[in-house]
Amino acid sequence: MKTSTLPAPAPVWYIIDANGQTLGRVATKIAYVLRGKHKPSFSPHQLCGDTVVVVNAGQLSFSQRKLLQKEYVSHTGYFGHVKSIRLAKLLEKHPERVIKLAVKGMLSKNRLRAQMLKRLYVFAGAEHSHAAQKPVPLSL
Repeated sequence: MKTSTLPAPAPVWYIIDANGQTLGRVATKIAYVLRGKHKPSFSPHQLCGDTVVVVNAGQLSFSQRKLLQKEYVSHTGYFGHVKSIRLAKLLEKHPERVIKLAVKGMLSKNRLRAQMLKRLYVFAGAEHSHAAQKPVPLSL
Protein backbone atom coordinates (compact mmCIF):
# COMPACT_ATOMS: atom_id res chain seq x y z
CA MET A 1 0.00 0.00 0.00
CA LYS A 2 1.35 3.38 -0.97
CA THR A 3 1.27 6.09 1.64
CA SER A 4 1.47 9.71 0.66
CA THR A 5 3.06 12.30 2.83
CA LEU A 6 1.76 15.81 2.69
CA PRO A 7 4.32 18.56 2.23
CA ALA A 8 4.95 20.74 5.22
CA PRO A 9 3.06 24.03 5.08
CA ALA A 10 5.12 27.09 4.22
CA PRO A 11 6.12 29.14 7.23
CA VAL A 12 3.94 32.14 8.00
CA TRP A 13 5.70 35.51 8.09
CA TYR A 14 5.04 37.60 11.19
CA ILE A 15 6.04 41.21 11.83
CA ILE A 16 6.68 42.65 15.28
CA ASP A 17 6.98 46.35 16.06
CA ALA A 18 9.48 46.71 18.93
CA ASN A 19 8.88 50.43 19.43
CA GLY A 20 8.66 51.12 23.18
CA GLN A 21 8.68 47.42 24.14
CA THR A 22 11.02 45.78 26.62
CA LEU A 23 13.69 43.47 25.28
CA GLY A 24 12.79 40.37 27.28
CA ARG A 25 9.11 40.36 26.37
CA VAL A 26 9.85 40.83 22.68
CA ALA A 27 12.57 38.17 22.67
CA THR A 28 10.44 35.53 24.41
CA LYS A 29 7.62 35.99 21.90
CA ILE A 30 10.06 35.78 18.99
CA ALA A 31 11.69 32.62 20.37
CA TYR A 32 8.28 31.05 20.93
CA VAL A 33 7.24 31.64 17.31
CA LEU A 34 10.62 30.65 15.82
CA ARG A 35 10.55 27.37 17.72
CA GLY A 36 6.98 26.65 16.57
CA LYS A 37 5.43 26.17 19.99
CA HIS A 38 2.37 28.17 18.96
CA LYS A 39 1.36 25.44 16.49
CA PRO A 40 -0.54 22.27 17.37
CA SER A 41 1.88 20.31 15.19
CA PHE A 42 4.93 21.31 17.30
CA SER A 43 7.68 18.76 17.46
CA PRO A 44 10.93 19.52 19.31
CA HIS A 45 13.16 17.67 16.85
CA GLN A 46 11.84 19.34 13.69
CA LEU A 47 12.05 22.82 12.27
CA CYS A 48 8.37 23.75 12.40
CA GLY A 49 8.51 27.42 13.40
CA ASP A 50 7.58 30.49 11.40
CA THR A 51 9.54 33.49 10.12
CA VAL A 52 9.68 36.70 12.16
CA VAL A 53 10.51 40.24 10.98
CA VAL A 54 11.25 42.77 13.72
CA VAL A 55 11.14 46.51 12.97
CA ASN A 56 12.11 49.50 15.14
CA ALA A 57 14.77 47.55 17.04
CA GLY A 58 16.49 50.81 17.88
CA GLN A 59 13.48 52.06 19.86
CA LEU A 60 13.44 49.36 22.55
CA SER A 61 12.92 50.71 26.05
CA PHE A 62 15.51 50.10 28.77
CA SER A 63 16.05 51.51 32.22
CA GLN A 64 18.92 53.97 32.47
CA ARG A 65 20.72 51.67 34.88
CA LYS A 66 20.56 48.71 32.49
CA LEU A 67 21.94 50.81 29.63
CA LEU A 68 25.01 51.64 31.71
CA GLN A 69 25.58 48.32 33.50
CA LYS A 70 24.69 45.51 31.10
CA GLU A 71 27.69 44.15 29.21
CA TYR A 72 28.00 41.61 26.44
CA VAL A 73 31.22 39.65 26.95
CA SER A 74 32.99 37.37 24.47
CA HIS A 75 36.34 35.62 24.56
CA THR A 76 38.49 34.91 21.50
CA GLY A 77 40.29 31.99 23.10
CA TYR A 78 43.62 33.77 23.47
CA PHE A 79 45.02 34.97 26.80
CA GLY A 80 43.82 38.45 27.66
CA HIS A 81 41.47 38.70 24.68
CA VAL A 82 38.22 39.21 26.53
CA LYS A 83 36.03 41.61 24.58
CA SER A 84 33.13 43.43 26.17
CA ILE A 85 30.70 46.06 24.97
CA ARG A 86 28.05 47.90 26.98
CA LEU A 87 24.39 47.83 25.99
CA ALA A 88 24.25 51.59 25.31
CA LYS A 89 27.14 51.40 22.85
CA LEU A 90 25.76 48.29 21.14
CA LEU A 91 22.40 50.03 20.69
CA GLU A 92 24.15 52.96 19.00
CA LYS A 93 26.26 50.82 16.65
CA HIS A 94 24.15 47.72 15.94
CA PRO A 95 20.67 47.81 17.55
CA GLU A 96 19.59 44.66 15.70
CA ARG A 97 22.28 42.57 17.44
CA VAL A 98 20.68 43.19 20.83
CA ILE A 99 17.52 41.34 19.79
CA LYS A 100 19.42 38.60 17.96
CA LEU A 101 21.62 37.89 20.99
CA ALA A 102 18.62 37.79 23.33
CA VAL A 103 16.68 35.42 21.08
CA LYS A 104 19.74 33.23 20.51
CA GLY A 105 20.07 32.72 24.26
CA MET A 106 16.41 31.73 24.56
CA LEU A 107 16.40 29.08 21.84
CA SER A 108 17.35 25.49 22.57
CA LYS A 109 21.04 24.76 22.21
CA ASN A 110 20.99 22.14 19.46
CA ARG A 111 21.48 21.77 15.71
CA LEU A 112 18.24 23.54 14.89
CA ARG A 113 19.16 26.83 16.59
CA ALA A 114 21.15 28.15 13.63
CA GLN A 115 18.33 27.27 11.25
CA MET A 116 15.77 28.98 13.46
CA LEU A 117 17.91 32.12 13.69
CA LYS A 118 18.05 32.28 9.88
CA ARG A 119 14.30 32.89 9.98
CA LEU A 120 14.72 36.01 12.12
CA TYR A 121 15.08 39.36 10.35
CA VAL A 122 15.73 42.42 12.49
CA PHE A 123 15.72 46.02 11.25
CA ALA A 124 16.75 49.08 13.25
CA GLY A 125 14.16 51.37 11.64
CA ALA A 126 10.58 51.09 10.47
CA GLU A 127 11.47 50.11 6.89
CA HIS A 128 11.99 46.48 5.93
CA SER A 129 12.57 44.63 2.68
CA HIS A 130 10.06 41.80 3.18
CA ALA A 131 6.81 43.48 2.17
CA ALA A 132 6.39 40.99 -0.69
CA GLN A 133 5.97 38.14 1.81
CA LYS A 134 2.95 39.96 3.33
CA PRO A 135 3.89 39.56 7.00
CA VAL A 136 1.04 39.31 9.49
CA PRO A 137 1.26 41.66 12.52
CA LEU A 138 1.93 39.82 15.76
CA SER A 139 0.78 41.46 18.97
CA LEU A 140 2.72 41.16 22.19
